[in-house]
Amino acid sequence: MEIKLFNSLSNKIEVFKPIKPNRVSIYVCGPTVYNSPHIGNCRPAVVFDMFRRFLTYLNYDVTYVSNFTDVDDKIINKAAELNISEKQLADHYIEEYLNILDSLNCIRANYNPRVTETMDQIIDYIKTLVDKGHAYYKNDNVYFRVDSIKDYGKLSNINLDDLIAGSRIEENKDKENPFDFVLWKKTNKGITWPSPWGEGRPGWHTECVVMIHNIFGDLIDIHGGGFDLKFPHHENEIAQCRAYCGTNLANYWMHNGFINLDNQKMSKSIGNVLRAKDFIEQHGGLLLRYTLLNCHYRAPLNITEEVLASNKKEIDKISRALNDVAKFLQLNHVNNNMFDNQQPNIDDFLETLADDLNISNALTILFNKIKEINLSLRSKNVDLNTLIRLDKELKLMLEILGLKFDIICLTEEDINLLNEYNLARASKDFNKSDYIRNILIERNLL
Repeated sequence: MEIKLFNSLSNKIEVFKPIKPNRVSIYVCGPTVYNSPHIGNCRPAVVFDMFRRFLTYLNYDVTYVSNFTDVDDKIINKAAELNISEKQLADHYIEEYLNILDSLNCIRANYNPRVTETMDQIIDYIKTLVDKGHAYYKNDNVYFRVDSIKDYGKLSNINLDDLIAGSRIEENKDKENPFDFVLWKKTNKGITWPSPWGEGRPGWHTECVVMIHNIFGDLIDIHGGGFDLKFPHHENEIAQCRAYCGTNLANYWMHNGFINLDNQKMSKSIGNVLRAKDFIEQHGGLLLRYTLLNCHYRAPLNITEEVLASNKKEIDKISRALNDVAKFLQLNHVNNNMFDNQQPNIDDFLETLADDLNISNALTILFNKIKEINLSLRSKNVDLNTLIRLDKELKLMLEILGLKFDIICLTEEDINLLNEYNLARASKDFNKSDYIRNILIERNLL
């Protein structure tokens, strides 16, 4: 199946061709762990988890990596404020983040490298850049020389002259070019490491590129992350990789859109950040995952009470279809294994996702499948072959989307109650059927 992806580097849709046949390498920028993750941190995790599941279903061998930035000024300041070590702080928020991913039914990454565990390789990488003339030491810091490579700004499509004219770059007389960025910062504040340039710690942009190089080598298939990382973070990753080994680091760059709350961009600076654990405690992980997926991954996602209410109804519709089939099969003592010859066909669903992860159209196909299930159950003589095939198709779609539902398992008492209810309705004994109906509702069986 031909997969098409929007490549941020070329700014166009391209046919996906992995470096190695049937193998895919993916790196997605993870969080800086100094605070509770917000729902914006969850969007790339969910989007690329779904993409990973899709590729795996198509029999690709996927290696998925997402890092933790566990050294940073914010981490150092927060740890000092709480009078704990940077590692204690980072460990706490890493555990919280991983628990949130579990609540969102995200498959754990193959590797979760940490900056603090990669320091020797980071220092060696920077030294190579200095030796090659792509970096320079000036007044206690090491800077990357952006003029040493061609096409700086290609990923973000930023005109550097316009950016300078707009005074968006902080003036620093130590820099040869205003866009030169720090590779090593000499400091005695917080956790530090020895280096050829003195005690200090690395710059953010170098950390990810080195972790990718350690695990994958000079080039990966896909680098993902939020749209806000295109510049300067991802731009600077590409610059260093071009200088180090002559590649663009990744053949395909994918970026998910921002999250808005009530039509306002979510931002810590204006205080409208929604913590993931608070959302999950109030609404559950399933609703958050569904909400993060229920919009094209490159588009901004606007979350409102109306959106959440609509998504909740759609989740209930899916759950009801799954459980209606489960109840019917259990009441009629039908085992799915008795119908192994019913091969599911979800090609239309897969082809839609292969078109740059067109989740909106994929969900339309999914809900059309639910309509077919409901029609099948309402027919006088239910065709078990058709019903079981439809049920398998729906479950496969949900598995690829990573939407996990609890499916009812009836006890003998449940089966007897449901049979009594159906008999009472058939005989028009409405008093009895209403009485049993209330019991079934209390047990979440209706």
